Amino acid sequence: MNAATAADYGWIRSASSVFQYGLEMGYTLTLVRGISPAELLSVAGAEALGACEGVGEFMEGHTEILFGYEDFPESFLAGAFTVPGEGGDWTLALEFGGDLGTRPSIMEALSTGTRAVSHSSNGAKFMDFFHWYEDGKLRTTFEWPAERTGSTPDELNTLMLEVGLNPAGDQRPDVDTKAAAFALAERLTGVRVTEELLAQAHYQTGEVPEEPAAEGEGVTVDVTDAHGERTSF
Repeated sequence: MNAATAADYGWIRSASSVFQYGLEMGYTLTLVRGISPAELLSVAGAEALGACEGVGEFMEGHTEILFGYEDFPESFLAGAFTVPGEGGDWTLALEFGGDLGTRPSIMEALSTGTRAVSHSSNGAKFMDFFHWYEDGKLRTTFEWPAERTGSTPDELNTLMLEVGLNPAGDQRPDVDTKAAAFALAERLTGVRVTEELLAQAHYQTGEVPEEPAAEGEGVTVDVTDAHGERTSF
């Protein structure tokens, strides 16, 4: 039985950790069982960009895209690779400043017939999210452990307690909730994420376009002047 807890992921806070950039910049880490990295990137609508050897090269590619725009970035770099886990191979996808693993349309498609789990942070705003999808359905999601939604919001309560999260109220001050999110993802996937795994992975990369903003409904105003003529705008 997988017994991962927050203590197993204390390395993410180390000053020398390869993950420090993700905590500062924001990140999303997604795990999907039974699909290939290329399939995941295709479902996400990514333009394939080739491979990166190690997280250092991947971060360089991310920075190149980030600063390639004069104003707000219109895309982000996602990197994916295969890892062993519960029930077979999984694809791990990582982004810095991206949101692939938080878009419902992508996660529903990725999880059809299988399982998908993601956790994320937007860095400086201290907003952290966890998502568990099963066969195209959002089962449990939360920003704060005590405020869960989804079709089965309470199903992970026992696991949450075991990894160090409190689904009933205030969190323990001695538990790193971000490390606990890593541990909860491991409980659901069997994938142990280590610093060495991220540092040495062979990333297949793709450039994912930002999600377009929803268009507001237009409003037509009719104005009638003193001569009875109407103008619409």
